[in-house]
Amino acid sequence: MLTVNDLWEKTREAALAATDESEKPLQVDYAALEKKLERALAARKIELLHINKFLPEGYEDQGRFNVIVMTSGNVLYDLVIGDSYFRYDVFSCCDLDKIQLIDGTWDNKENKTQDMFLSLRLMHGDEAHILLALSEEEREPVLAIADKISQGRHPERAS
Repeated sequence: MLTVNDLWEKTREAALAATDESEKPLQVDYAALEKKLERALAARKIELLHINKFLPEGYEDQGRFNVIVMTSGNVLYDLVIGDSYFRYDVFSCCDLDKIQLIDGTWDNKENKTQDMFLSLRLMHGDEAHILLALSEEEREPVLAIADKISQGRHPERAS
């Protein structure tokens, strides 16, 4: 289990790393962000988390990166963090209409390579929340969240 303090440390590290060479550094009021995270998650126990290093399609105008948190009570938080921007959505795993996992490759035109990706799309109503892994080390947190959601929502039945 992770604490809100653990989440804060990982989010702070991600915020510091969320700037590429062509951008101005991320302008975050870190003290305010820490308080916002504490308020959003209160005393919930965090079981799993994934940090998207790049914002998935559809989030571009909202921030620099997002964090998906899954609590021990199967509640999901999608936290979007950017320059003077903080938003979060909260929803229960039981509220999801569809779960889609895509494991494939994409054409990286910049490097002229085909690179692997793993995408977990969590849909409820007209909302979609996306976890994106673009490297081998990012795959495990995405797969862990997919497994936990799948086991909770679709348990095997004894025959």
